[in-house]
Amino acid sequence: MKVTRRHVLRAAGGTAALPLLPRFAAAQAYPTRPVRIVVPYPAGIAPDIATRLVAQALSERLGQQFVVDNRPGGAANIGTQLVIHAAPDGYTLLTATMTNTINISLYEHLDFDYLRDIAPVSGLVALPLVLAIHPSVPAQTLPEFIAYAKANPGKINYASVGSGAATNVAGELFNMMAGTKLINVPYRSNYMPDMLSGQVQGGFPPILQALSFIRAGKLRALAVTSKTRSDSLPGVPTVAEFVPGYEAVVWDGIGAPAHTPPDVIAKLNKEINAVLGDPAIKQRMADLGSEPMIMSAAEFGAFEKAEAEKWGKVVKTAGIKAE
Repeated sequence: MKVTRRHVLRAAGGTAALPLLPRFAAAQAYPTRPVRIVVPYPAGIAPDIATRLVAQALSERLGQQFVVDNRPGGAANIGTQLVIHAAPDGYTLLTATMTNTINISLYEHLDFDYLRDIAPVSGLVALPLVLAIHPSVPAQTLPEFIAYAKANPGKINYASVGSGAATNVAGELFNMMAGTKLINVPYRSNYMPDMLSGQVQGGFPPILQALSFIRAGKLRALAVTSKTRSDSLPGVPTVAEFVPGYEAVVWDGIGAPAHTPPDVIAKLNKEINAVLGDPAIKQRMADLGSEPMIMSAAEFGAFEKAEAEKWGKVVKTAGIKAE
Protein backbone atom coordinates (compact mmCIF):
# COMPACT_ATOMS: atom_id res chain seq x y z
CA MET A 1 0.00 0.00 0.00
CA LYS A 2 1.31 3.42 -0.93
CA VAL A 3 1.49 5.78 2.04
CA THR A 4 0.37 9.25 1.05
CA ARG A 5 0.68 12.59 2.83
CA ARG A 6 -3.06 12.38 3.55
CA HIS A 7 -2.57 9.07 5.39
CA VAL A 8 0.21 10.57 7.50
CA LEU A 9 -1.85 13.60 8.47
CA ARG A 10 -4.87 11.47 9.25
CA ALA A 11 -2.79 9.17 11.44
CA ALA A 12 -1.16 12.09 13.20
CA GLY A 13 -4.53 13.65 13.88
CA GLY A 14 -5.82 10.43 15.35
CA THR A 15 -2.75 10.05 17.53
CA ALA A 16 -3.07 13.61 18.83
CA ALA A 17 -6.61 12.89 19.91
CA LEU A 18 -5.70 9.77 21.86
CA PRO A 19 -4.44 11.53 25.04
CA LEU A 20 -7.77 13.30 25.32
CA LEU A 21 -9.73 10.09 25.52
CA PRO A 22 -8.56 8.87 28.95
CA ARG A 23 -9.18 12.34 30.47
CA PHE A 24 -12.67 12.47 28.97
CA ALA A 25 -13.42 8.95 30.17
CA ALA A 26 -12.09 9.78 33.64
CA ALA A 27 -14.33 12.83 33.89
CA GLN A 28 -17.32 10.81 32.78
CA ALA A 29 -16.60 8.17 35.41
CA TYR A 30 -15.81 10.65 38.22
CA PRO A 31 -15.96 9.95 41.06
CA THR A 32 -14.48 6.47 41.26
CA ARG A 33 -13.55 6.72 44.95
CA PRO A 34 -14.64 8.74 48.01
CA VAL A 35 -14.47 12.54 47.83
CA ARG A 36 -13.38 14.60 50.82
CA ILE A 37 -14.97 17.99 51.50
CA VAL A 38 -12.88 20.02 53.93
CA VAL A 39 -14.99 22.29 56.13
CA PRO A 40 -12.69 24.83 57.82
CA TYR A 41 -15.04 25.14 60.80
CA PRO A 42 -16.19 22.96 63.71
CA ALA A 43 -19.02 20.48 63.30
CA GLY A 44 -22.52 21.71 64.01
CA ILE A 45 -22.36 25.28 62.73
CA ALA A 46 -23.98 26.61 59.54
CA PRO A 47 -21.26 25.79 56.92
CA ASP A 48 -20.89 22.27 58.32
CA ILE A 49 -24.65 21.63 58.37
CA ALA A 50 -25.14 22.84 54.78
CA THR A 51 -22.15 20.82 53.56
CA ARG A 52 -23.34 17.61 55.21
CA LEU A 53 -26.80 18.04 53.73
CA VAL A 54 -25.40 18.37 50.20
CA ALA A 55 -22.70 15.72 50.72
CA GLN A 56 -25.28 13.11 51.64
CA ALA A 57 -27.32 13.87 48.54
CA LEU A 58 -24.22 13.76 46.30
CA SER A 59 -23.27 10.39 47.76
CA GLU A 60 -26.68 9.03 46.82
CA ARG A 61 -26.62 10.55 43.33
CA LEU A 62 -23.07 9.59 42.35
CA GLY A 63 -22.59 6.28 44.15
CA GLN A 64 -19.45 7.34 46.04
CA GLN A 65 -19.14 8.74 49.54
CA PHE A 66 -18.68 12.49 49.90
CA VAL A 67 -17.03 12.68 53.31
CA VAL A 68 -16.99 15.84 55.43
CA ASP A 69 -13.64 16.57 57.08
CA ASN A 70 -13.79 19.35 59.70
CA ARG A 71 -10.50 21.30 59.93
CA PRO A 72 -11.25 24.41 62.02
CA GLY A 73 -8.77 27.07 63.03
CA GLY A 74 -7.02 30.18 61.79
CA ALA A 75 -10.27 31.88 60.73
CA ALA A 76 -10.77 29.22 58.01
CA ASN A 77 -7.19 29.61 56.74
CA ILE A 78 -5.95 26.22 58.02
CA GLY A 79 -8.56 24.17 56.16
CA THR A 80 -8.26 26.35 53.07
CA GLN A 81 -4.49 25.86 52.90
CA LEU A 82 -4.92 22.10 53.26
CA VAL A 83 -7.11 22.03 50.14
CA ILE A 84 -4.78 24.32 48.20
CA HIS A 85 -1.96 21.79 48.65
CA ALA A 86 -4.14 18.78 47.77
CA ALA A 87 -3.97 17.05 44.38
CA PRO A 88 -6.11 18.94 41.82
CA ASP A 89 -8.14 15.88 40.85
CA GLY A 90 -11.59 16.60 42.28
CA TYR A 91 -11.18 14.30 45.27
CA THR A 92 -10.48 17.08 47.80
CA LEU A 93 -12.91 20.00 47.90
CA LEU A 94 -13.35 23.03 50.14
CA THR A 95 -16.43 24.51 51.74
CA ALA A 96 -15.65 28.12 50.87
CA THR A 97 -17.36 30.91 52.79
CA MET A 98 -17.68 34.67 52.94
CA THR A 99 -14.80 34.58 55.44
CA ASN A 100 -12.39 33.48 52.70
CA THR A 101 -13.07 36.66 50.73
CA ILE A 102 -12.80 38.85 53.85
CA ASN A 103 -9.48 37.24 54.83
CA ILE A 104 -7.88 38.42 51.58
CA SER A 105 -7.78 41.96 52.98
CA LEU A 106 -7.83 41.14 56.68
CA TYR A 107 -4.56 39.16 56.72
CA GLU A 108 -1.49 40.84 55.25
CA HIS A 109 0.80 37.82 55.10
CA LEU A 110 -1.18 34.78 54.00
CA ASP A 111 0.84 31.99 52.40
CA PHE A 112 -1.65 31.72 49.56
CA ASP A 113 -3.78 33.77 47.18
CA TYR A 114 -7.33 32.52 47.68
CA LEU A 115 -8.75 33.71 44.35
CA ARG A 116 -5.78 32.26 42.46
CA ASP A 117 -5.31 29.02 44.38
CA ILE A 118 -8.92 27.88 44.84
CA ALA A 119 -10.99 27.21 41.74
CA PRO A 120 -14.70 28.08 42.09
CA VAL A 121 -17.03 25.10 41.71
CA SER A 122 -20.51 26.15 42.86
CA GLY A 123 -22.52 28.13 45.36
CA LEU A 124 -24.24 26.36 48.24
CA VAL A 125 -26.38 28.58 50.46
CA ALA A 126 -26.96 32.21 51.38
CA LEU A 127 -27.83 33.11 54.96
CA PRO A 128 -29.28 36.59 55.60
CA LEU A 129 -28.56 38.43 58.82
CA VAL A 130 -30.96 40.61 60.80
CA LEU A 131 -30.29 43.94 62.46
CA ALA A 132 -31.80 43.29 65.88
CA ILE A 133 -31.79 45.49 68.99
CA HIS A 134 -32.68 45.14 72.66
CA PRO A 135 -36.23 46.39 73.41
CA SER A 136 -34.77 49.05 75.72
CA VAL A 137 -33.43 50.95 72.71
CA PRO A 138 -35.99 53.70 71.93
CA ALA A 139 -36.41 52.91 68.23
CA GLN A 140 -39.26 51.00 66.64
CA THR A 141 -38.12 51.26 63.02
CA LEU A 142 -34.84 51.39 61.14
CA PRO A 143 -35.14 55.12 60.31
CA GLU A 144 -35.75 55.82 64.01
CA PHE A 145 -32.73 53.72 64.94
CA ILE A 146 -30.49 55.53 62.45
CA ALA A 147 -31.65 58.89 63.81
CA TYR A 148 -31.08 57.73 67.40
CA ALA A 149 -27.60 56.39 66.54
CA LYS A 150 -26.63 59.64 64.83
CA ALA A 151 -27.80 61.59 67.88
CA ASN A 152 -25.68 59.33 70.11
CA PRO A 153 -22.45 58.69 68.16
CA GLY A 154 -20.16 56.12 69.75
CA LYS A 155 -22.66 55.24 72.47
CA ILE A 156 -24.42 52.28 70.83
CA ASN A 157 -22.66 48.91 70.81
CA TYR A 158 -23.25 45.92 68.59
CA ALA A 159 -22.03 42.38 69.20
CA SER A 160 -20.03 40.27 66.75
CA VAL A 161 -18.18 36.96 66.82
CA GLY A 162 -14.87 38.74 66.29
CA SER A 163 -13.02 41.38 64.29
CA GLY A 164 -13.37 40.67 60.60
CA ALA A 165 -16.24 38.22 61.05
CA ALA A 166 -19.38 38.57 58.96
CA THR A 167 -21.28 39.95 61.95
CA ASN A 168 -18.57 42.64 62.23
CA VAL A 169 -18.18 43.67 58.58
CA ALA A 170 -21.98 43.81 58.24
CA GLY A 171 -22.05 46.36 61.05
CA GLU A 172 -19.17 48.39 59.61
CA LEU A 173 -20.79 48.43 56.17
CA PHE A 174 -23.93 49.74 57.89
CA ASN A 175 -21.87 52.46 59.59
CA MET A 176 -20.35 53.49 56.26
CA MET A 177 -23.62 53.60 54.34
CA ALA A 178 -26.00 54.87 57.05
CA GLY A 179 -23.60 57.42 58.51
CA THR A 180 -23.70 55.96 62.04
CA LYS A 181 -20.94 55.21 64.55
CA LEU A 182 -21.98 51.93 66.14
CA ILE A 183 -19.18 50.35 68.20
CA ASN A 184 -18.20 46.72 67.60
CA VAL A 185 -17.92 44.48 70.68
CA PRO A 186 -16.15 41.29 69.56
CA TYR A 187 -16.90 38.02 71.40
CA ARG A 188 -14.97 34.76 71.34
CA SER A 189 -18.04 32.88 72.57
CA ASN A 190 -21.81 33.25 72.27
CA TYR A 191 -22.78 36.91 72.40
CA MET A 192 -26.53 36.31 72.47
CA PRO A 193 -26.86 36.39 76.30
CA ASP A 194 -25.45 39.92 76.36
CA MET A 195 -27.78 41.01 73.57
CA LEU A 196 -30.75 39.57 75.46
CA SER A 197 -29.74 41.32 78.69
CA GLY A 198 -29.11 44.65 77.00
CA GLN A 199 -25.40 44.60 77.88
CA VAL A 200 -24.91 45.34 74.18
CA GLN A 201 -27.71 47.18 72.42
CA GLY A 202 -27.83 45.20 69.20
CA GLY A 203 -26.13 43.14 66.56
CA PHE A 204 -26.33 41.54 63.13
CA PRO A 205 -26.88 37.84 63.94
CA PRO A 206 -28.02 35.24 61.40
CA ILE A 207 -31.81 35.19 61.20
CA LEU A 208 -32.00 31.59 62.39
CA GLN A 209 -29.97 32.37 65.52
CA ALA A 210 -32.17 35.31 66.50
CA LEU A 211 -35.57 34.17 65.24
CA SER A 212 -36.96 32.60 68.42
CA PHE A 213 -35.91 35.61 70.50
CA ILE A 214 -37.52 38.00 68.01
CA ARG A 215 -40.76 36.04 68.07
CA ALA A 216 -40.71 36.03 71.88
CA GLY A 217 -40.25 39.81 71.96
CA LYS A 218 -36.83 39.57 73.61
CA LEU A 219 -35.21 41.24 70.58
CA ARG A 220 -36.65 43.75 68.12
CA ALA A 221 -35.97 43.06 64.44
CA LEU A 222 -35.47 46.31 62.52
CA ALA A 223 -34.34 45.01 59.13
CA VAL A 224 -32.88 42.03 57.30
CA THR A 225 -29.62 42.38 55.41
CA SER A 226 -30.56 40.60 52.17
CA LYS A 227 -31.76 42.29 48.97
CA THR A 228 -35.27 40.95 49.43
CA ARG A 229 -37.37 40.29 52.50
CA SER A 230 -37.01 36.99 54.28
CA ASP A 231 -39.78 34.39 54.36
CA SER A 232 -38.83 33.82 58.01
CA LEU A 233 -39.57 37.48 58.86
CA PRO A 234 -41.96 38.62 56.11
CA GLY A 235 -43.07 41.73 57.98
CA VAL A 236 -39.54 43.01 58.52
CA PRO A 237 -38.13 45.34 55.82
CA THR A 238 -34.67 45.10 54.29
CA VAL A 239 -31.93 47.53 55.25
CA ALA A 240 -31.78 48.48 51.57
CA GLU A 241 -35.33 49.87 51.71
CA PHE A 242 -33.91 52.74 53.78
CA VAL A 243 -30.18 52.53 52.98
CA PRO A 244 -30.12 51.94 49.20
CA GLY A 245 -27.58 49.39 48.01
CA TYR A 246 -26.92 47.80 51.38
CA GLU A 247 -26.51 44.02 51.37
CA ALA A 248 -24.60 41.70 53.70
CA VAL A 249 -25.37 38.01 53.33
CA VAL A 250 -23.33 35.17 54.77
CA TRP A 251 -22.75 32.50 52.13
CA ASP A 252 -21.15 29.10 51.59
CA GLY A 253 -19.91 27.53 48.37
CA ILE A 254 -17.65 24.79 47.07
CA GLY A 255 -14.10 25.25 45.77
CA ALA A 256 -11.34 22.95 44.56
CA PRO A 257 -7.56 23.20 44.19
CA ALA A 258 -6.48 25.34 41.24
CA HIS A 259 -5.93 23.36 38.03
CA THR A 260 -8.65 20.82 38.84
CA PRO A 261 -9.84 19.59 35.39
CA PRO A 262 -12.63 21.82 34.03
CA ASP A 263 -14.76 18.82 33.08
CA VAL A 264 -14.63 17.55 36.69
CA ILE A 265 -15.64 21.00 37.95
CA ALA A 266 -18.46 21.10 35.40
CA LYS A 267 -19.77 17.72 36.58
CA LEU A 268 -19.61 18.76 40.23
CA ASN A 269 -21.37 22.02 39.46
CA LYS A 270 -24.14 20.22 37.58
CA GLU A 271 -24.69 17.68 40.36
CA ILE A 272 -24.55 20.21 43.21
CA ASN A 273 -27.03 22.49 41.44
CA ALA A 274 -29.34 19.51 40.92
CA VAL A 275 -29.18 18.83 44.66
CA LEU A 276 -29.85 22.49 45.51
CA GLY A 277 -32.85 22.51 43.19
CA ASP A 278 -34.47 19.49 44.84
CA PRO A 279 -37.66 20.63 46.66
CA ALA A 280 -36.87 18.54 49.75
CA ILE A 281 -33.38 20.07 50.02
CA LYS A 282 -34.76 23.57 49.47
CA GLN A 283 -37.22 23.03 52.31
CA ARG A 284 -34.49 21.74 54.62
CA MET A 285 -32.45 24.84 53.86
CA ALA A 286 -35.44 27.11 54.43
CA ASP A 287 -35.89 25.47 57.83
CA LEU A 288 -32.28 26.50 58.56
CA GLY A 289 -32.98 30.09 57.54
CA SER A 290 -30.96 29.85 54.33
CA GLU A 291 -31.54 29.87 50.59
CA PRO A 292 -29.82 27.79 47.86
CA MET A 293 -27.26 29.56 45.66
CA ILE A 294 -27.67 27.97 42.25
CA MET A 295 -25.10 29.33 39.79
CA SER A 296 -22.47 28.22 37.31
CA ALA A 297 -18.84 27.87 38.32
CA ALA A 298 -18.02 31.05 36.40
CA GLU A 299 -20.83 32.95 38.11
CA PHE A 300 -19.66 31.78 41.51
CA GLY A 301 -16.11 32.87 40.69
CA ALA A 302 -17.30 36.33 39.64
CA PHE A 303 -19.39 36.52 42.82
CA GLU A 304 -16.37 35.69 44.98
CA LYS A 305 -14.26 38.38 43.28
CA ALA A 306 -17.00 40.96 43.84
CA GLU A 307 -17.28 39.94 47.50
CA ALA A 308 -13.50 40.22 47.97
CA GLU A 309 -13.54 43.74 46.55
CA LYS A 310 -16.57 44.80 48.57
CA TRP A 311 -15.34 43.54 51.93
CA GLY A 312 -11.79 44.68 51.21
CA LYS A 313 -13.07 48.26 51.07
CA VAL A 314 -14.94 47.79 54.35
CA VAL A 315 -11.90 46.29 56.10
CA LYS A 316 -9.70 49.15 54.89
CA THR A 317 -12.15 51.98 55.58
CA ALA A 318 -13.12 50.72 59.04
CA GLY A 319 -9.53 49.85 59.92
CA ILE A 320 -10.47 46.31 60.92
CA LYS A 321 -7.53 44.24 62.14
CA ALA A 322 -7.23 40.49 62.55
CA GLU A 323 -7.32 39.37 66.18
